[in-house]
Amino acid sequence: MGKPTIYLVAGARPNFMKIAPIVRALDAHGALAYKIIHTGQHYDRDMNEVFFEELGIPAPDLFMGAGGGSHAQQTARIMTAFEELCASQPPACVLVVGDVNSTLACSIVAKKACIPVAHVEAGLRSGDRRMPEEINRLVTDAISDWFFVTEPSGREHLLREGKPAADVHYVGHVMVDNLLYQAERLGQIETANFETAPFKACHGSYGVVTLHRPSNVDDAATFARIGAALEHLSQRLPLIFPVHPRTRANLERFGIDLGGRVSLVGPRAYMEFLNLWKDAAVVLTDSGGLQEETTALGVPCVTIRENTERPVTIDEGSNVLVGTDAERIVAEAVNACEGRGKRGRKPDLWDGRAAERIVAILAGLLQG
Repeated sequence: MGKPTIYLVAGARPNFMKIAPIVRALDAHGALAYKIIHTGQHYDRDMNEVFFEELGIPAPDLFMGAGGGSHAQQTARIMTAFEELCASQPPACVLVVGDVNSTLACSIVAKKACIPVAHVEAGLRSGDRRMPEEINRLVTDAISDWFFVTEPSGREHLLREGKPAADVHYVGHVMVDNLLYQAERLGQIETANFETAPFKACHGSYGVVTLHRPSNVDDAATFARIGAALEHLSQRLPLIFPVHPRTRANLERFGIDLGGRVSLVGPRAYMEFLNLWKDAAVVLTDSGGLQEETTALGVPCVTIRENTERPVTIDEGSNVLVGTDAERIVAEAVNACEGRGKRGRKPDLWDGRAAERIVAILAGLLQG
């Protein structure tokens, strides 16, 4: 009898960064087989052979190409393609990560096929059901069998929602596993070749900005308010802003001028972006993952959102939640650039070994 096979589901670039440590841990453990399933939720031309080499994992075993369209259209295409795969080659378990549409779609298909579902990064809650990600989290956790949580709040939410304590495992964070792995590799490559290297070399102190959430960049008044804060802050701290295509389009559509001391660049590859933000005086963002990564490396972070599903980054880490109030954005960023920003501490089990714990638990469950 062969090894139990796990399907590792990913639909977008950040998902691969979460499954990469699990792949490496599965290879090291040796008791379980796996296949990497790329749903194609997001097509990214930069996700090439070099991308997977940087992550230290093989390219996906299957690419479904099921992305595009509305949330409903995309979810339906992913479900249809994944159902065909599970019917023809049923795995012992389906492992999903995070909160994207692929997470939701593949967990539903697996459960209807009576295949156990493991959810990595389970239990996170923002309390804001206007966020598509929040719906995906709630539905996925409602039907998953095994829950791997990154912080105490995740465990608390799942137990309050009636999940058996034996099925909820506080293991740490695979995104931090990947961050520490990539940071070590970063020290072994020539960073002077990065396009953003001249900016970094010219400025002893600088801030990094990322904005992509619809609530921030699709509303003209909100985006204008945030833009005014960035322009004001840039007068004392140069900023570099890798701009998401939709965000750039809205800058132009709403006529928002960030001024000459905010350097707008295109989206950066992971290693180049890490090289940029790890040495920043402050990171200003609405990204969930970046809140966690800055906490892991102790970089002050100002989160431009009204809520966060990652409260450990505030309670213990280097993150401050400021909403979209321009004065608060500027005040907290100034605190950081003057050395008064939060450094916090690294949360328990954010030690680079979360994936090892996940694989050990799954091996016990699937071999037992």
